[in-house]
Amino acid sequence: MPEAPSADDAFLDARSNDACSNDAPLSRRERERRRRRRAMLRAAQGVFAEKGYAHATLDEIAARAEFGKGTLYNYFEGGKEELLFAVFDEAYDGLFALVERFVSDAEERPLREAFRAFVYEAFGFFREQEALFMILFKESHRFIFGENQKRAAYFHAQEDRLVKALMPLLEQAAAVGEIRALPARPVAHMILENTKGMVMARAMMDHQGMRGQDCDDTILQRPDEAADMLAAMLFDGLAAPDGDSS
Repeated sequence: MPEAPSADDAFLDARSNDACSNDAPLSRRERERRRRRRAMLRAAQGVFAEKGYAHATLDEIAARAEFGKGTLYNYFEGGKEELLFAVFDEAYDGLFALVERFVSDAEERPLREAFRAFVYEAFGFFREQEALFMILFKESHRFIFGENQKRAAYFHAQEDRLVKALMPLLEQAAAVGEIRALPARPVAHMILENTKGMVMARAMMDHQGMRGQDCDDTILQRPDEAADMLAAMLFDGLAAPDGDSS
């Protein structure tokens, strides 16, 4: 019996549909090609998540996708590494869409409220796509700090895309006095990295079976409270209000 599609599968399918939604109707051949590519990416994502990039093999990915290895090379000439970076593309496109929703939301309500909603959504989004983002977080460091400058530049460019998506919002908020007039780029970095750090802390706790072992960390299991805490830290700072030394 075929397995029900996972959240990760649905994410890949949705991205493919979005990519062609404005195009002319696809031919049967092109629809089949895209279906095969999605199947290969799902298979690669599963194998990379389970075994890590170093221990994954194209034979296993091809078998899981139910295609021959030669067919896999027809779609991904660079083999295993090209497949990995296609998976990275999926992850970063998902993150970019998340940031775009934050920016759009902030046009309709105060920045702090929109940020809180962004953090809350990030918890759910990372949870639904956990396998996808665990691959990104585990494997990206090997390339970022490796000797291949082209591969390292890929990650810098992707992170820069996220930062640049936030910068106009922050510049506008500073211009109207909603936030302090600080340089937008480092503020955008801080927002993204703090959000990612909190979400990853929760993912690590879940992955290592540490949930509930440290009472100080239980807030990470309650996304609404975690979003409130991070919003307070970024918008109010750590200093106690005047007259409050408790």
